[in-house]
Amino acid sequence: MNNEDFRQHAHDLVDWMADYLEQVRRYPVKAQTEPREVLRQLPLEPPDRAEPFERLFADFERIILPGMTHWQHPSFHAYFPANSSPPSILAEMIMATLGAQCMSWATSPAAAELEEVVMGWLRQMIGLPKGFTGVIQDTASTATLCSLLTAREQVTKYEINRRGFDNDDRFAVYCSTETHSSIEKAVKIAGFGAESLRKLPVDDRFAMRADLLEEAIEEDRRAGRIPLAVVAALGTTGSTAVDPIREIGEICRRHGVWLHVDAAYAGTALLLDAYRWMSEGVELADTFVFNPHKWMFTNFDCSAYFVKDPAALVQTFEILPEYLKTGESERVNNYRDWGIQLGRRFRALKLWFVIRTYGVDGLRQKIRAHIKMAQRVVTLIEQHPEYELLAPAPLNVICFRYRPADIDDPGALDALNERLLEAVNATGKAYLTHTKLDGRYTVRFVIGQTQVTDEDVLRTWKLITDCAALLRPPAQ
Repeated sequence: MNNEDFRQHAHDLVDWMADYLEQVRRYPVKAQTEPREVLRQLPLEPPDRAEPFERLFADFERIILPGMTHWQHPSFHAYFPANSSPPSILAEMIMATLGAQCMSWATSPAAAELEEVVMGWLRQMIGLPKGFTGVIQDTASTATLCSLLTAREQVTKYEINRRGFDNDDRFAVYCSTETHSSIEKAVKIAGFGAESLRKLPVDDRFAMRADLLEEAIEEDRRAGRIPLAVVAALGTTGSTAVDPIREIGEICRRHGVWLHVDAAYAGTALLLDAYRWMSEGVELADTFVFNPHKWMFTNFDCSAYFVKDPAALVQTFEILPEYLKTGESERVNNYRDWGIQLGRRFRALKLWFVIRTYGVDGLRQKIRAHIKMAQRVVTLIEQHPEYELLAPAPLNVICFRYRPADIDDPGALDALNERLLEAVNATGKAYLTHTKLDGRYTVRFVIGQTQVTDEDVLRTWKLITDCAALLRPPAQ
């Protein structure tokens, strides 16, 4: 493909991209393909001869596109969103064109310095104290692993990095039963072992019980273990429950335990002053993470990780072979030493584009609108005799179930709601997912897609009630 061909195909693709964003509602939200259906349409051997781009793109539209779930569809209400936006997409195009590997200041000075600035902007935007310094990671899972590794090295005076574990290294890490599965994965990767993770019970709002945290720390210390770190959730994955950050932080201070706050999704709501109550006490944390690639309209991947002690982070990860040595290291941030990856994408560019295009006020307006839409659905559920909320809904995640008056059996209710969710998703008109809260099958309705409107939300609610009516057992 020569440059003129590239120019023409690029123009055509941008037109297709704009059409896609404008017409995404015409696609089924969740891919309606069967397992291995796409694979059966693809040759198992690579082509020997060059193929024209037109044929390649025709196969993309014919084979690949029908097998895609459309995360940018306004009726995508599953999991948490992985939002994009036009300015973020444009930044991704520039990033791909530059093809820069931004591992250090010397490899792309502007990338390093822009990252320093936009992370400062984000810190101010979400109200973190000045003592925090930010770096972009790929995901919150990686940020949590970085946090636990830094805690491990700090408490052992960086000896495990040098000599490895020995029999005296019996650590304990604490979270709630509602905390994200990435915490357990990080505990295993960090070498602590899954048995070192203490999953503490939650209260009736699905938030960690701080009294049980203190008891667990004291019990572990009496047993000769080292209470190492607590991971508190500012918005759990299941229901966006908010752990009591201040109370947990004060316990950590008393016992010399590291505190990491995982605000992966709900942290974006901190742009609104009305939701700063969620982060009360965050000054007691050692590290904090939230994902602009979830609810701040920035293409995946882009995770904002903030640390109190950048020197401890760098000392945990820094390796300086001769081929990476430069004369500027003492005066700049070499972000390759601020995390696991050596290679780094120019993620700061899309944050810069998004923040400048929308402005902080524009971002706040969209987030506020999503929360308002969700609260309207909460009201509809509360007013409907056959539906019930299963968790508080402080933000834009609604946990509910269908509960006809004549069905009380827990197993039957679980089965009915599972069938309801399958029926809704099978229409292709919306996509929702589930969790279990207090052992009950729970439908999750997440309202945070970039272009979602009131009409989209009300249409999905009607779809839910219509599908439920079809599933309702006939009257005896």
